[in-house]
Amino acid sequence: MKRLLRVQVVLFTLIFMSGSLFANGLSLNSIGVRAMGMGGAFVGLADDNTALYWNPAGLINLEGTSVSLFAADVIPSGTYQYDAAHIDTKTKTNHYISPNLMAYWQCMLSSKLKISLGAYVPAGLGTEWDGKDLAAFSGGTSYNWMSKIGVFNISPAVSFKVTNNFSLGMALNVYYGMFDMDRPATVRDQTGTPVGFSQYSESSTGFGYGVTLGALMKVSDMINLGLSFRTKTNVTMSGEAENPAMAGANLPTKSDFDRDVAWPMWIAGGIAVKPTKAWTVTFDLQWSQWSESEKTFKTKFKDANWAAGAAAFGDDTFKLYWEDALQIRFGTEYHINDAFTLRGGYYYDPAPAPDKTYNVLFPSITYNAFTAGATYQMGAVGIDAAFEYLKGAERDIPTGKYADAVPGKHNMDIISIGLGLNYAF
Repeated sequence: MKRLLRVQVVLFTLIFMSGSLFANGLSLNSIGVRAMGMGGAFVGLADDNTALYWNPAGLINLEGTSVSLFAADVIPSGTYQYDAAHIDTKTKTNHYISPNLMAYWQCMLSSKLKISLGAYVPAGLGTEWDGKDLAAFSGGTSYNWMSKIGVFNISPAVSFKVTNNFSLGMALNVYYGMFDMDRPATVRDQTGTPVGFSQYSESSTGFGYGVTLGALMKVSDMINLGLSFRTKTNVTMSGEAENPAMAGANLPTKSDFDRDVAWPMWIAGGIAVKPTKAWTVTFDLQWSQWSESEKTFKTKFKDANWAAGAAAFGDDTFKLYWEDALQIRFGTEYHINDAFTLRGGYYYDPAPAPDKTYNVLFPSITYNAFTAGATYQMGAVGIDAAFEYLKGAERDIPTGKYADAVPGKHNMDIISIGLGLNYAF
């Protein structure tokens, strides 16, 4: 019983808040239906309007004017087993749909300059558990357990042809983040002793600004090399938290708050090889510097009583200590004829979260991902479709070893379905 009580206290201290809006398992790994079908190995190819995201230098090589509308439906399926509390459960089946719009056109001032505009969702997912299945962590009472994250980016970009075989590009990223969370909260008496639980909820939004830089070199008619860099972006999330238990102490049940979070620096290199005119093979290495952006995050409650109480028990600080991660991606594309194109891909996506800070509302799982896609072209109109399956590797967090981790066996698989419509003027 003492061991279970310790787990309860650790659990609710740990998930008092969350700072990562770009978490593994929460980010959309493949922007664009075509890139999704190729395993997101697109930095060295970058030859459609989603180059704005992958490598803006590639925009200069596009012809005419084009507009693309596409969306991805992300369906996570998580499991959690903890024998000490007799828990064996899985997440609710939810659909997280992300709409996207990309366009590019030739700048009339120069034949070597091309501009583009994108409005897309680089991250958007969530987790929801059945409160009855986790009631052992909240005194036998069922509470809501839910996290929902969305990041929307409006991004103008410019690409410049330095030579016939070398181009540079830059995109400005204007991020708008949204975050909602429900979870049980520990209720304490005047001495600080836990005496029960209540339903805690919060919702917040915030803006952040960053830059993506890209370079693309055509080594030969067969080989392209690409390099892309995205800056670390700091964001202040502002919102409102609610805890009805505060009324028992004659305190406000709601408080505004601020929380400083960050998106990590990202560096990627890629190569695209065309063994034949109809066949393309791509390979990318994509590295995220989580260690400099996901350390600890502090919630700054505006209400003085909320702030004092949270600080007294460390509930205003969320610990992550994430580690840098390197994704390995492969993709291929084959044009059967002028109308049909087939694609396939694979990528390895390691979990940045260490065992010592793992929690159930923000699963961080290592994935082996398999992708497939196709395009049907009808003159100026193209219809894209892609399928992505992320197979998670189970994580077994031992009991009593880490003060800031949720013990037990954790896993998650993700299915993502992408559909797109392209029109070239």
